[in-house]
Amino acid sequence: MDNIQLGILRPLPVQACYLTFELKPKADTQTILHCLETIDIKNNVTGIGASLLKFIACNITNMSVMPDLTSGDINIPSTPTALWCWLQDDDQGKLLHRARQLKNQLSPAFNLASTLDAYQHDQGKDLTGYEDGTENPEGENAKRAAILSDSNPALDGSSFVAVQLWQHNFDTFESFTSQHQDHIIGRRLRDNEELDDAPESAHVKRTAQESYSPEAFMLRRSMPWSKDLKGGLQFVAFGCSFYAFEAQMKRMTGTEDGVIDGLFQFSQPHSGAYYWCPPTRDNQLNIDALRSQLK
Repeated sequence: MDNIQLGILRPLPVQACYLTFELKPKADTQTILHCLETIDIKNNVTGIGASLLKFIACNITNMSVMPDLTSGDINIPSTPTALWCWLQDDDQGKLLHRARQLKNQLSPAFNLASTLDAYQHDQGKDLTGYEDGTENPEGENAKRAAILSDSNPALDGSSFVAVQLWQHNFDTFESFTSQHQDHIIGRRLRDNEELDDAPESAHVKRTAQESYSPEAFMLRRSMPWSKDLKGGLQFVAFGCSFYAFEAQMKRMTGTEDGVIDGLFQFSQPHSGAYYWCPPTRDNQLNIDALRSQLK
């Protein structure tokens, strides 16, 4: 546990702020690495995008750019950035100031691209009222699903993360009958019990992690977001690779068998990106994998 970004595995925070950054046009490698080493990792998970790794000429095995997936009317966009930070706290005011400080800290090499505030809702529920992450692996299973155990010390303790911003159409969802809503999710709202008679398009059937070959387990750390009377889910899923995420997304979009996940009846991702989350050492990001390219 000493070399893992702790925010990956610990329980979800009460409040969160997500920030993405792009490289400045004239940023140099040494300044970039120095900025990364100044990031406070105590209550922050940091992921490095493929464009930053390419700039430094660093090859991380299994790292890639999220693919664009289109299936009929369903579009899964890919909107990669150089850096992603997930700030965690129990106080939104503290997050505001920490986000400001982080922006200033990284300013020698990075421009702020986006920010998003998120929060826990009704003890871990999605804004639709349904429980989120019911089938998440726990304990050692969560660690095995999310964290790399590699013979290379520069990679041991690191993780890959898939991030998507899903926006719900609440008016559409609320126009459905309660039975239709339950069938979209595949669970009953009132008790979270999985439905035996749920259709094949039910989300829990589309994404049952043990139903893939090989099994597609990942550690989801998603949180609700809202702004200007709009909202949805900031989807965040950690894994030892992107296999589980891509397998589930292909099935959700009907690419695998033509059955489209019921979620698309009222929700759609508006952004998506992959990042590599480095291990840690001495309360800093361990970026030996990046520095090794400079020798």
